[in-house]
Amino acid sequence: MSDQPKGFPEPPMDPEKGTLESPVHLPYAPDVKAPPPPERSPTFPSSKEKDSAVLTSTKEVVLATKPKPAGKPPKKKVSKWILWKLWFNTYRKFFTFTFGFNMIGLALAASGHWPYGAKFSGAIVVANFNFAILMRNEVFGRLLYLFINTFFAKWPPLWFRLGCTSVLQHLGGIHSGCALSGVLWLLYKVINNFRKLDVTHDAVLVMGVVTNIAVMISALSAFPWVRNTHHNVFERHHRFVGWLGLICTWTFVILGDTYDPVTRSWNLNGVALIRHQDFWFTMGMTVFIALPWCFVREVPVDIELPSAKVAIIRFKRGMQQGLLGRISRSSIMEYHAFGIISESRHAKYHYMIAGVQGDFTKSLVNDPPKTLWTRELKFAGVSNTSTLYKRGIRICTGTGIGAALSTCLQSPYWYLIWIGSEQEKTFGPTISGLIHKHIGPERLMLWDSKARGGRPDSMKLVKEAYAYWDAEVVFITSNYIGNSEIMQGCKEANIPCFGTLWDF
Repeated sequence: MSDQPKGFPEPPMDPEKGTLESPVHLPYAPDVKAPPPPERSPTFPSSKEKDSAVLTSTKEVVLATKPKPAGKPPKKKVSKWILWKLWFNTYRKFFTFTFGFNMIGLALAASGHWPYGAKFSGAIVVANFNFAILMRNEVFGRLLYLFINTFFAKWPPLWFRLGCTSVLQHLGGIHSGCALSGVLWLLYKVINNFRKLDVTHDAVLVMGVVTNIAVMISALSAFPWVRNTHHNVFERHHRFVGWLGLICTWTFVILGDTYDPVTRSWNLNGVALIRHQDFWFTMGMTVFIALPWCFVREVPVDIELPSAKVAIIRFKRGMQQGLLGRISRSSIMEYHAFGIISESRHAKYHYMIAGVQGDFTKSLVNDPPKTLWTRELKFAGVSNTSTLYKRGIRICTGTGIGAALSTCLQSPYWYLIWIGSEQEKTFGPTISGLIHKHIGPERLMLWDSKARGGRPDSMKLVKEAYAYWDAEVVFITSNYIGNSEIMQGCKEANIPCFGTLWDF
């Protein structure tokens, strides 16, 4: 029942995925030659020079002449252990724990070894749905990020701060585990009702089946294959069938709690109804689903079209770094998520970069709107935890700059690496101006794949920049190939990193 804004036939264009360009690999440096390793390279200054320059330098990085093509690096074989660690990440650990814990309880209840589970299976159903929806609630998410960023910034051990980021990024594992568990507990409850036909009212039986069908459709529509290849199908079914499931759940709960199987009569006493656990869990579900929609507004926008590839959408007011926003031409249909670029919380404007790839983004070019619908309460992405670290590296490709740039604009302790094709021409003076105004060359590397004639070794770049910058962590926003390549290389080199979630 979460609202993940995707729109068919848009190809995957998540703000945390940077799908417009090829993977990141080497710096766009003042010298025409690729820089040698840090200990010999004038591109990487000493720690003392770096610390003094981090707040003072505002020079532009300019590519003087077109160098020789970099060539395609050889593909390195990755160990199965590295691949397993990347696959069995915190998301899947959360899913395994929540789903496994529920299945143990379900098995005990079904076998007669847990009477509470058998008697109050309805409460367990809505408790699971309640917790699943909470994990995707923007208000809860922002409060959780605020708490972690406020109390655990920089001072705890690095392993603890990395753990905080990993937990926040992978809360979807709890969402998926509880949602699927709720579906199976509901199926168990409906089957139990049919096993007691002689004492169960027909209305309860019918609503149980209808509710089960609705929540199953909503859950199945969120499977990765559906979500990544048929976005509009996912959004419409997960949202609107989910809302139908909520209505059916209310009806099922009220009917089940007011019908007395002993006397075979209806108890319409409201006091008795509110004493049931499932009533309050369903109330919680309703609040968590409705709350984000209270922040939906139609706002004025200005759209800049620097090239045929991107649209730069400008909104009023500044934002903190690490946030993403949902926009739509309609108040309830086809919301799309994009990273937010802002100089500071007190800036006059913030921006979103939309790669022109599908129907929604093409409509921004062909028929630029003067207003768009958006949720004024933005949701936090992994970049929002950048405040936990003393120094970090932000790597992005193509339109992924929309999710990455604010972190480097608002903090002088974050190093930006951006890969694209003719960035200034493609993304225009607004984005280029923000970069060169706020990010000095001592913490900026750009790679123009067209000017460079190819892509170089990404891990050579990461390792050199990581050592030069004394970084604690690397955040990656790239396409599937680039994300996998850098994540695997970082794991092998024991460099802490967080990349795009492509499979969830």
